[in-house]
Amino acid sequence: MLWPMTEQPARPGPLDPLDEDWSTALCIVAHPDDMEFGAAAAVARWTGQGKRVVYCMVTSGEAGIDGMAPEEAGPLREQEEIDSAQVVGVSTVEFLRQPDGILEYGVPLRRLLAQVVREHRPEIVVTGNFKNTFGGRNLNQADHIAVGHAVLDAVRDAGNRWVFRDQVEGGLEPWGGVKEVWAAGSPDAEHGVDTTDTFDAGVASLAAHKAYIEGLGWENWDPREFLEGFGRQTGQRMGVGMAAAFEVFPMGWGG
Repeated sequence: MLWPMTEQPARPGPLDPLDEDWSTALCIVAHPDDMEFGAAAAVARWTGQGKRVVYCMVTSGEAGIDGMAPEEAGPLREQEEIDSAQVVGVSTVEFLRQPDGILEYGVPLRRLLAQVVREHRPEIVVTGNFKNTFGGRNLNQADHIAVGHAVLDAVRDAGNRWVFRDQVEGGLEPWGGVKEVWAAGSPDAEHGVDTTDTFDAGVASLAAHKAYIEGLGWENWDPREFLEGFGRQTGQRMGVGMAAAFEVFPMGWGG
């Protein structure tokens, strides 16, 4: 689902580099395209380092194109996400096919995401900004908020064998090995990733969502121009050409 056209960081100070001493990451976001509106270039950097990154889309984005019925839009947007992920070196994309636009934070969503974490056993989990805004008056979308909060809780749930114990009894071992959750594009971000060398891959990844972008009806909208706007702004906070910003949440499943 689309991010705001103008994003103003709430914290304009310097960004510390993210810790890249890890080998596996799981990206859990609400919609196809959520990773591509700013974070895909970081993913391209990580896969280029030999890290394994998996995408998990909670919905198929089927409610995201006004002029196309959900039954048609869902499969189309899934394929665009698969193609988009391949551009940045991600070969595994899962779709949980929850209802687009009306996700609710709660135990059912936590259960679903805890299962995904237990299955993939990542060291890092990436999600999107789940604050009420993107900074200033740019309101966030309800699905983003629900998913982000559920991700934080599901990561802790995944490490506790007595939470969703039916999954454990069914053969899924608990997983308390997630070091941190990173929220891309958060207005409270204090860390960043230098994406100067992988920026073009990020642009190509967003451009792969051709049907979705056309469905927005924006005349002459340019993915490169859009990404350059906040990519350069964030890069200035790191002293590099381009960067992506993340808020870091250290994890401990026992708390």
